[in-house]
Amino acid sequence: MGEQPIFSTRAHVFQIDPNTKKNWVPTSKHAVTVSYFFDCTRSVYRIISLDGSKAIINSTITPNMTFTKTSQKFGQWADSRANTVYGLGFSSESQLAKFAEKFADFKEAARLAKEKSQEKMELSSTPSQESIPGDLLSPLSPDTINGTELERVTPDTPQHIEARAEPSHKTLPPSHSSSSMNKHWEAELEALKGNNAKLTAALLESSANVKQWKQQLGAYQEEAERLHKRVTELECVSGQTTVIKSQKTELNQTIEELEAALKAKEEELERLKEEVESANGFQFKKESLSQKLQDTESRNQALESRLSELEQRLEGQQQEREAFRESLRSLLELLDGKIFELTELRDTLGKLLESS
Repeated sequence: MGEQPIFSTRAHVFQIDPNTKKNWVPTSKHAVTVSYFFDCTRSVYRIISLDGSKAIINSTITPNMTFTKTSQKFGQWADSRANTVYGLGFSSESQLAKFAEKFADFKEAARLAKEKSQEKMELSSTPSQESIPGDLLSPLSPDTINGTELERVTPDTPQHIEARAEPSHKTLPPSHSSSSMNKHWEAELEALKGNNAKLTAALLESSANVKQWKQQLGAYQEEAERLHKRVTELECVSGQTTVIKSQKTELNQTIEELEAALKAKEEELERLKEEVESANGFQFKKESLSQKLQDTESRNQALESRLSELEQRLEGQQQEREAFRESLRSLLELLDGKIFELTELRDTLGKLLESS
């Protein structure tokens, strides 16, 4: 065959649980050889791993595949043809990095080969060149490898990735309470702005009225002086005492009415001054509320940054916990292999003892 291994390493092989699409199921009891194969006749790269005579990995690398490092010693990729997700646990970070580097290189090579093949198909006019087999042959036994292309199904994310997404729900209450508080302060500010505009208009109107009242008062005072002079002139005229007294009484009443009107105007002016001072108080209150709103926004930003730091710290702790679990799992699998080997050694020694 034209397919030859071009890179090999050892790792523990896992597959996603087909029922839950979340949990990992080990497909090998111990670390096995995982190899990249290249078919020069078809320009096809595949990842193949055997556990005895059973093929536990038979994955053709395509340009749309992605190898993801989920921890320091664990990586995974999805294969739509096999309708599964493969996971590999390595004994060191360097082995994982080397495998991921090779995966990226062969994925790019597969993309270039696909583009080159498409260009040949476009330039060719013969039916034999236009028809390219869709299924890739395997160098392994047909009884152990299923080459039928399955419907593309994207597996669910593993549990450790789902656990990282949970803290994001905790960010809703602070933002919600802050937005409601901001809306409350904004409504109060709008109401104060409306009251301030009304008071300003009333103050301008009262100022115009005061000017008009002052002009009227000046005219009344001039009229009063003129009347006083007239009274004096009338008192000097003899024979008209009764008429003068009656006119004087009328003038005094008029003066008293004018003084009462002036007093009312002065009281109204004082009331308007108080309203102006109240408007200034509202302005000060508005500035105080604006400052409180700015302080609230700054505290909200500080709380959001604090929450982001806590989320990052929690995510780091979860990653460390997952790495620790993976290390324990690897140690357990290694221990199982050693126990199995010791069991075989004990059986061998027992047989030797019986034979002797």
